[in-house]
Amino acid sequence: MANFTQKAIKETFWKMLDEKPLSQITVKSLVEECGINRNSFYYHFKDLPDLIQSIVMEEAERIIEENPQIRSLEEAFNLVIEFSLHNRRAVLHIYNSVNRVIFEQYLQKLCEEVVRIYCEQVFGEYILEERDRIMVQNILKCECFGAVLLWLNDGMKEEDVEDYQRVCEAMKGLPEEFVKRFVKLS
Repeated sequence: MANFTQKAIKETFWKMLDEKPLSQITVKSLVEECGINRNSFYYHFKDLPDLIQSIVMEEAERIIEENPQIRSLEEAFNLVIEFSLHNRRAVLHIYNSVNRVIFEQYLQKLCEEVVRIYCEQVFGEYILEERDRIMVQNILKCECFGAVLLWLNDGMKEEDVEDYQRVCEAMKGLPEEFVKRFVKLS
């Protein structure tokens, strides 16, 4: 029963978030829309930011679980973009709210995880020192995270996605070359 209630709260909140800005959603309006009492909400979540955190982390875990092999930085970027476009209004409502920091933290975590999976593919047979491996992952994570943030700040325009995909196409092979150069430095 607890999982059912928690799922109902998340689905109702996401539906409400697609319809109106976060600033217009309260725990009171959420529980009324969901048909539960306030205590049921507070049993599962301490507040709305906690609910947002739970939803974003759950989605990040789902994306990573569904994509255990990421073969390019473009593919990693596209996974984050696909989720954002599918939930465009809700994402923009969270991003443009006072809880932007929460969203950015979990967006960064998602970028970190998809880049980590990608780097496992890129590093392949190359043996890197741990600090070099972390450095390469951080550079690629910042590239992915930065591109997504720029895109969000610009209102999630479709043409921006196409431009970034062109940049990814032009950069194909550079992460592998980066790894090879680090191996030579070791």
